[in-house]
Amino acid sequence: MTPNAPSKEHSHREIMIILSGLMTGMLLAALDQTIVSTALKSIVEDFNGLEHYTWVVTAYLLTSTASTPLYGKISDLYGRRIVFQFAIVTFLIGSLAAGAAQSMSQLIATRAVQGLGAGGLMALTFVIIGDIVPPRERGRYQGYFGAVWGLSSVAGPLLGGFFSDHATILGVTGWRWIFYINIPFGIAALLITSAVLHIPKVKREHSIDYLGALLLVSAVTTTLLAVSIYGPRDGWSDAQTLTYLFIGILLTVLFLFWEARATEPIIPLYLFKNHTFTVTSVLGAIIGAGMFGAIVMLPLYMQVVKGYSATEAGLKLIPLMLGIVSTSIVSGKMISKHGRYKRYPIAGTALMALGILAMTRLQIDTPYWELSIYAIMVGAGLGLSMQTIVIALQNAVEFKDMGVATSSNTFFRSLGSVFGTAIFGTILTNRLGHYLLGAGFNESDVAKIQSNTAAIGSLPAEGRMTALNAFVDSFHVVFLVAAPVVAVGLLFALALRETPLRTNADYATARNDAAGEALG
Repeated sequence: MTPNAPSKEHSHREIMIILSGLMTGMLLAALDQTIVSTALKSIVEDFNGLEHYTWVVTAYLLTSTASTPLYGKISDLYGRRIVFQFAIVTFLIGSLAAGAAQSMSQLIATRAVQGLGAGGLMALTFVIIGDIVPPRERGRYQGYFGAVWGLSSVAGPLLGGFFSDHATILGVTGWRWIFYINIPFGIAALLITSAVLHIPKVKREHSIDYLGALLLVSAVTTTLLAVSIYGPRDGWSDAQTLTYLFIGILLTVLFLFWEARATEPIIPLYLFKNHTFTVTSVLGAIIGAGMFGAIVMLPLYMQVVKGYSATEAGLKLIPLMLGIVSTSIVSGKMISKHGRYKRYPIAGTALMALGILAMTRLQIDTPYWELSIYAIMVGAGLGLSMQTIVIALQNAVEFKDMGVATSSNTFFRSLGSVFGTAIFGTILTNRLGHYLLGAGFNESDVAKIQSNTAAIGSLPAEGRMTALNAFVDSFHVVFLVAAPVVAVGLLFALALRETPLRTNADYATARNDAAGEALG
């Protein structure tokens, strides 16, 4: 179909074919957000770097977050498929380099390259589905995306556990396969998208706001360095911490100043005049923080405190997946049937907050069935909330703003994930040191345990129990901080305005109007 041709309505079969390509790419990115979680213990023991372990996750999230807003506009210029495939190739290059990393610094840097690709995979999936499916019908397909997230939440930790439990596989260190496994998945994603991802292109002449992109990346990075590394390590009143924090705030102000005047801003500030865009952006950030707080912390608790192998820890996250998939499918079908969506993020954020709060009951001897209940609660809350707020957003913005609004929402969710993961990881290591020193450990032993959890196994029985209790107490603090953060999301969910979901006829008119404006 020629660019800017009037868009036809897609049949269910056509949508499912396109969806298969999108889901393959999305699985690639989602899997790599979770596959590292159960392998982190092996990685940090190999590189002696517990103090930087969250950066293996954070570097990936940081670059995927910063690049997300760019992809919507770049795909307007060059077409969705070619940009989507560029993201896949970038992701694969990062995966190969990460598998070959020889130090923690190299691994963090290559994970950042992976994130650059993942930002496009995550953002464009929702942009493309927003292009072709009207909001009223999108609930029918919401369950498929929920299934991808649910599958990645279990398959990722399970594969990560399987690989890291083996010292070597085919002569290569076991944990390195968590990156090499991406290669066949990536090739499959390229083949599928080449075959099926043929959608009309409404080309609009855009210029890329490179200065805005630079300011955005710099602002997020410097603020994150202050909050997650320099502050906890050197003290919050240290000159370096304050300098980075000041620079981060200054860059944020400059970014907002520039965006208000840029011809083609990365995040158009006029979108914040849209009540639904503002509310769903905050909700997305809160949900992202809560999601990664659970996905990163639970496997660590199960391996360090409960003594499960990495593979066992992955398998024991299945209740989380069941919660995500079941509620995502059910809520999607109900939204399509009744056209009402507000109730689901309300119920979801409440359930997530309660589930995370309940995790403060976890102890050394907590039975698995009890942990499963809490994991199901968190997963169910995610399933009710995550895709629903995207439907609400895309229903509330003009079709011409679909790409930038959707990618901006993905950006805020990723931003929440970045800061959530970094801050929760910082709290864990900070409190662990505090409790270990308070229990009588000397600074040398504390440093060993913080840099390599395997050191706990060499302690005498009494010292080992003391160290595990210090870990448990530290996890409690993390969950006590995370629960009220997610509870704030409930307030925003209650503030969400429910408007009638657009139907096929409404959406076809909006698409064709947008194509006409682009031609003009």
